[in-house]
Amino acid sequence: MYVIYLIVFGFILTAVLGLIASWIDRKVTARLQYRKGPPFLQPFIDIIKLMGKETLIPRGASKAIFIIAPVIGFGSVVIVSTLLWANNSNLFNSFLGDIIVIVYLLAIPSISIMIGGFASGNPLARVGASREMKLLLGYELPFVLAILVPIIKSGFSLRLSEILTTQTQTGAFAGYASGILALIVCIAVMQAKLGLIPFDIPEAETEIMSGWMIEYSGTGLAIFRLMKNMLLFTLPFFLIILFLGGLRLSGTMRFFWGPVTGVAVIAVILAVLGK
Repeated sequence: MYVIYLIVFGFILTAVLGLIASWIDRKVTARLQYRKGPPFLQPFIDIIKLMGKETLIPRGASKAIFIIAPVIGFGSVVIVSTLLWANNSNLFNSFLGDIIVIVYLLAIPSISIMIGGFASGNPLARVGASREMKLLLGYELPFVLAILVPIIKSGFSLRLSEILTTQTQTGAFAGYASGILALIVCIAVMQAKLGLIPFDIPEAETEIMSGWMIEYSGTGLAIFRLMKNMLLFTLPFFLIILFLGGLRLSGTMRFFWGPVTGVAVIAVILAVLGK
């Protein structure tokens, strides 16, 4: 049963939603730059095409580590996605400390990037890997501190299911001042974990030619890209569970009809007053 959850929810559903999120990101970016952008199936085609390409291993690389690095990062994302879907949909009972496990697992993709970059033997890849290491050391502390907010507000619970239950009873944590501040911090950290602008220095294409991934090709590159695309959905999903009560219609409406509507009313009043 657990294997089915792992394959269906952790891998297939999350991969599809992540690739769709990647397409939306590329499409919006293209529109802002007055371009047409890729067709809907382009992210799927890119992954499939890379899977069919030959995997080249550099002569000076540590072969075993170079090959296994993307698998480790991808596996951690699949496990995290399974745990998040399980808690959001009550597929099976959560366990004590699952939120701690998720935080650790979310650090593994960055660690796998560092391992792969250093194992390739390429100096530019090593520069990118060292930058990824500095980023990881920089954002993990504020990320953990921000996650303490929903833990404290749920009665110091380390179960993700109990954090969801508390928000069902008292409202989304994002409706409180502490929750808003913690959510803002987590959004900034999410940007860094995804390696998006302005935190894209580990793979700065104009400077170090794609950085840590410069030596990856074929299946290895496909797995790394799929991992990144899945994180594009998994990380926001994690924040929605922590601060917005999960993917539930009632909780979403309560949040938008509450603090968001309040801010909108204040904006309208200020506009009427000419301020």
